[in-house]
Amino acid sequence: MTTWLPTLKTATPEEGYELAIKLARVAIKMTQPDVAVRDKLRPIYAEDADALIASSQVVATHFATVAAANGYWRETS
Repeated sequence: MTTWLPTLKTATPEEGYELAIKLARVAIKMTQPDVAVRDKLRPIYAEDADALIASSQVVATHFATVAAANGYWRETS
């Protein structure tokens, strides 16, 4: 079995943010596995400011999790 999420560790905050976006996207795919339904709904939420803000909030939550897992990318002395 191949895992899509072997670790939350990333080298940089930018990589961490990209991982946060991936986490959000995978959650949508797992919640609604039907591609046709997702494609049908995309134009609706793509022009809905509240939906876009909610998406940003989800990514921000995931980014906070990834950042914590990476010690906020701080090196310890």
